[in-house]
Amino acid sequence: MITNYNAKYFAHDLTIQKPTEGVEKISRSLFDACVDLNPHQVDAALFTLRSPLSKGVILADEVGLGKTIEAGLLLCQFWAERKRALIVVCPASLRKQWSLELSEKFNLPNVVLDARQYRLEKQHGNPSPFEQPNVIIVSFHFAARMREEVRLKNWDLVVVDEAHKLRNAYRASNKIGQGLRWAFDGCFKVLMTATPLQNSLLELYGLSTFLDEYMFGDVGSFRAQFMNANGDTQALRQRLAPICKRTLRKEVLEYIRYTERKPIAFSFRSTDAEQRLYDAVSEFLKREETYSFPSQQRQLITLILRKLLASSSQALVGTLQTMRKRLEDLRVGLASDKSLAQELIESEEIEEELLEDDLLEEDQPESEPPAIDPAKIEAEIVELDEYIRWAKLIHVDAKSKTLLKAIETGFSEMEKMGASKRALIFTESRRTQDYLYQFLEANGYANQMVAFNGSNGGQETRTIYESWLEKNRESGRVSGSRSIDVRTALVEHFRDNAKIMIATEAAAEGVNLQFCSLVINYDLPWNPQRIEQRIGRCHRYGQAHDVVVINFLNERNAADQRVYELLEHKFKLFTGVFGSSDAVLGSIESGVDFEKRILAIYQTCRTREEISVAFETLQKELEDQIDERMDATRKLLLDHFDEDVHARLKVQLDDAQSQLDRFGKRFWTLTRFILRDHARFNEQALSFYLQPSPIQKVRPGTYHLISKDKPNVSGDFLYRPSHPLGEHVLDQGRACATPPARLRFDISGHPVKIALIEQLKGKRGWLTLQLLTIESFQREEYLLFSGIDTAGASLDQETCEKLFHCETLADQSTFHLPEDKASLLEGNATRHAKASVSHSLERNNAYFQEERERLERWAEDMILASEKELSDTKAQIKALSRQARLAVNLEEQQGIQKRIAELEKTKRKQRNRIFDIEDEIEAKRDQLIRRLEKRISRKSTLTPLFTIQWEVI
Repeated sequence: MITNYNAKYFAHDLTIQKPTEGVEKISRSLFDACVDLNPHQVDAALFTLRSPLSKGVILADEVGLGKTIEAGLLLCQFWAERKRALIVVCPASLRKQWSLELSEKFNLPNVVLDARQYRLEKQHGNPSPFEQPNVIIVSFHFAARMREEVRLKNWDLVVVDEAHKLRNAYRASNKIGQGLRWAFDGCFKVLMTATPLQNSLLELYGLSTFLDEYMFGDVGSFRAQFMNANGDTQALRQRLAPICKRTLRKEVLEYIRYTERKPIAFSFRSTDAEQRLYDAVSEFLKREETYSFPSQQRQLITLILRKLLASSSQALVGTLQTMRKRLEDLRVGLASDKSLAQELIESEEIEEELLEDDLLEEDQPESEPPAIDPAKIEAEIVELDEYIRWAKLIHVDAKSKTLLKAIETGFSEMEKMGASKRALIFTESRRTQDYLYQFLEANGYANQMVAFNGSNGGQETRTIYESWLEKNRESGRVSGSRSIDVRTALVEHFRDNAKIMIATEAAAEGVNLQFCSLVINYDLPWNPQRIEQRIGRCHRYGQAHDVVVINFLNERNAADQRVYELLEHKFKLFTGVFGSSDAVLGSIESGVDFEKRILAIYQTCRTREEISVAFETLQKELEDQIDERMDATRKLLLDHFDEDVHARLKVQLDDAQSQLDRFGKRFWTLTRFILRDHARFNEQALSFYLQPSPIQKVRPGTYHLISKDKPNVSGDFLYRPSHPLGEHVLDQGRACATPPARLRFDISGHPVKIALIEQLKGKRGWLTLQLLTIESFQREEYLLFSGIDTAGASLDQETCEKLFHCETLADQSTFHLPEDKASLLEGNATRHAKASVSHSLERNNAYFQEERERLERWAEDMILASEKELSDTKAQIKALSRQARLAVNLEEQQGIQKRIAELEKTKRKQRNRIFDIEDEIEAKRDQLIRRLEKRISRKSTLTPLFTIQWEVI
């Protein structure tokens, strides 16, 4: 049993902003998250929050270590502290994945804000769509385009995924990087990338200055100090240490078990009819001029058609018919040159990143409509009709027959491993998906399949969805969003009832299928990042078995074979523990650009020899990109900032576990007290049935306390501190009435011995609890106990805290505090508060000195840059003077002397300007330091929470 006094103490303890640097600081986010606890992720979160003066950090863990979890913990912690201006910036293809990760693992409300959603928000009455009670998720392109509006909001936390895309943001020519740098200037940022350093130290310079423009001087001084033959790598390492955190896979193998990938390639031989169609359409796509698609989208549409040509005859039929309709419309003046690419991408559900990359980055000027030549249009219509007829004559593709063997082989491998017989089949085309569904249904897999795509329509999907709704109606798992719930229903149907899921690229984003160990790429994308996403749906943390990856090779297509060779051997996508390595995948700035390189080969090469030469050239370029020449530098700069990583991680794990146990028990105890008149509690199951609800926005029903020891059922009824009901409980606890009173603490009946309290058995005294708030670099809150016994002996903080672990009874006797004891208690409380303020000042002074030193180094960098300019000019004069002595004629001598005179003039200007620059830079530095000094000035307030007379029985 507890009292209002326990409740008030517990509620404050669970919600105050703790200034400590240990695990306790992030205990709320750890408790709120539905994730297994890995110590390196806790370590990364604590590293990020280490200094209140930090402008942000780079989290650079190797691939496969869960940087998303690290960012999720941070978002969760900020949310728990009611700092809710939170935004995630990521590639367009990862937006949905982020949304689901935040929903499923961290219970964080979020919204993917794109152009369409932005318009909907406006239509529904929200004049500022970036202002809403959700974590905002946006693409790089959209955030850069909306930079004016983004900048208006003072973001508490900006998370940037795949941040290596911003490594050139310091360049004026990098429009997206410059836009984002300006939009998020002054905000706390977390940059996530497995490849912070790929080919040049300037990439580290770019990322660090995106975080904070005062991290280094200008690019010239950075080159001079760190990139010449005598570059000071050790100094650079020291300067990066506070902002860059990298964990290696080998450091966490004790905590995380990884499975491998096993590739199987199935060869097939296209029929003569298929090859005839392929060759004819290929030649058609190579034409310089055609009415079938608009000229300004030629490359994009050709890329789409190439994908569909390799997918299935059925996919090609539909696309050719779309093109034929365009020709007919064009003939009568109805065609829109802007719609075809979007129409093809939307109808086939090819990845939207193509559109984002090609069409949305900049508004494209409309081109002049082509002059109409009716005869040519008619000829193209006749030609397309011929291709459509050929395609319709192919009822079953050779590749689909091979698919049956592939599934059988894959299931045999599953049986050997003891894995479930489930297969995830990916295709790049909706029409191919429909064709495969019907083909497999007719070949032994009827009632064993589920289709997953962007629209998720159709009668079978509706049936699965309605069944799921009925099953989960009372569970709290129904989100109210049909699109989200349908996805969940289809995934669970695949897990529990089906053997095969046939998916378009829609399933490559944000769906966790670690219960499946067989991935079949019916169509193989050219984009290595897209393939990694596909395989990553199954080969991810939590996968219990090795993952078999099946691909198909057409023996009659030399280019297809070379693409596969490149993806398998150079990108290493299909083998090993982690698939593609950091260095390899990170070297491809844009998967779409890489696809365009391959498209160029398909478009220009006709013979096997030409294809071979072109791919060898591409591979050589990749080898230059993927070169390991930077590997030693990368290790020297980024790996092992701490000597004993392993020992530190072990301590973090143990501390986190004990904090979670303490937090959970205290939150559960508080919940039972506050909701005692509203709920029936099941102590064994850590659940309760709420009826009636104390607040409007929370429904009655069964609530389960979130747990790390058993599977959690996500939804409204998963109970945790950030749930509206949890927030209500904490608010009510903080507001409990606590007038002076007598409390009796029962140590005799306590199940566990508490030595400190045993010593107080039979004694009495008084104690007070105060909330100390310090406003400095950040808000710090302390709960300060001060206590004495009747003899005047002091009780320390730990003893007072442990009193409230005992069963507590309110004594009806009158509270009495003698005047001399009141004075003693007040004196103790004052000294305790002063000591805490002093400790805070000491810690903040350390942060201040660290920041001051950083600004001093920045000023030195900037002055060094101007001194280098002068030094370079002197060197040029010296070289020209030597050249003048060797001049062979008067004309040459005069020309050299003229250049020397100009350089002498420049030298004098530079020498005079150095003093001005020194004054300017030092003034700027001093201004920044004065701002820091203003922030460190403390304002502290002391709020009494309660005073009691205690007795231990």
